Amino acid sequence: MEKKRIYVCIDLKCFYASVECAERKLDPFTTNLVVADPERSEKTICLAVSPAMKARGVPGRCRVFQIPPDIEYITATPRMQLYIDYSAAIYEIYLKYIAKEDIHVYSIDEVFMDVTDYLEMYQMTARELSIRIMQDVLDRKGITATCGIGTNLYLAKVALDITAKHVDDHIGILDEESYRKLLWNHKPLTDFWRIGPGISRQLERVGITTMGELAKADEDMLYKMFGVDAELLIDHAWGRETTTMADIKTYKPKSNSISSGQVLSRDYNYEEGKLIVKEMADLLCLNLVEKGLLTNSITLHVGYSNRIDKKSAHGTAAMSVATSSSNRIMEYTEQLYERIVDRYTPVRRMSVTFNNVTDDTYQQYDLFTAPSDLEREHRMQKAILDIKEKFGKNAILRGMNLQAGATTMERNCQIGGHRSG
Repeated sequence: MEKKRIYVCIDLKCFYASVECAERKLDPFTTNLVVADPERSEKTICLAVSPAMKARGVPGRCRVFQIPPDIEYITATPRMQLYIDYSAAIYEIYLKYIAKEDIHVYSIDEVFMDVTDYLEMYQMTARELSIRIMQDVLDRKGITATCGIGTNLYLAKVALDITAKHVDDHIGILDEESYRKLLWNHKPLTDFWRIGPGISRQLERVGITTMGELAKADEDMLYKMFGVDAELLIDHAWGRETTTMADIKTYKPKSNSISSGQVLSRDYNYEEGKLIVKEMADLLCLNLVEKGLLTNSITLHVGYSNRIDKKSAHGTAAMSVATSSSNRIMEYTEQLYERIVDRYTPVRRMSVTFNNVTDDTYQQYDLFTAPSDLEREHRMQKAILDIKEKFGKNAILRGMNLQAGATTMERNCQIGGHRSG
């Protein structure tokens, strides 16, 4: 009989704000601190707020202008590289207790651990081991963690997201029986992992507002509403989850892609938008070369101005062969942009995706391009990467990166759309 598994999900509380407090030797539970870029408008979304701010009713992802005027607070400019460094250091702490094969990094501030085989070795309960790890993180990095413990990955996540918030030690524990007893009547449904506002509204239209009601609902109706996704909803309603840590570690996607997206600081006209997508395609090409990859298909998604109620432009272009050539790919990207985007409507959001990414050992050539030209460009791209690695991302640029409205130089100083430091 297979051993009953025990999972732990650890989240670093208000991570970015807690890091900024730790750097200032301040207590995040008594310090009002907001992580937001002061150079952006008051409409900018806060990256994080301290637990002290949350205790006063300020949501974690509010806009700056939504913070009540009677609250005095410190504004910390985002420093993404610092947060990555903290996250890496905390991951090293986890590795003192749990092997990397039993840890899944879910996000920069959250991990899942399969602790099943460690409890006997440490002669500890899952709660005791979690407390030991959380205290180590607090002692060494000054960051407070919360924790969920469950008999499967889903229950560990729900224990973290819901149950841990209502206990003094910030550790929630669930098995299938206690899940049904404690949370079958819990509202709102959006508190549960993987149930967003859209799914919640669909369920509400048929009278389902709790997990208990979902568990007892007609399954045929749910499959008609959600297709194969209904299976996951039904399992989660009963507190079941078939995916294990071993499944996560051995998973290989059927196809790979890489993408880049950005929200522009203002509305851009048609020609300015074309410049941006070419910049994005160029940077993604360097990413391909760096990783030894090729693509044969490009997808472009362009969202129009927020002031205009108009459906986003979306399209895909297939190339004759797989390549990492900036010249070829930017040409296809520009043609795709011209085909799908309305030239009279300002644009605000865009993403570029390279599909069907494969290893460059499968490089092929077509009849219209000399292999020597492609090889020469590939060597040039390698040289560009070497220069950027040695002297910084802005050490070498294309002429288009210096045009009015170009964003590459600014984005090269950012991580995830925020300042790196």
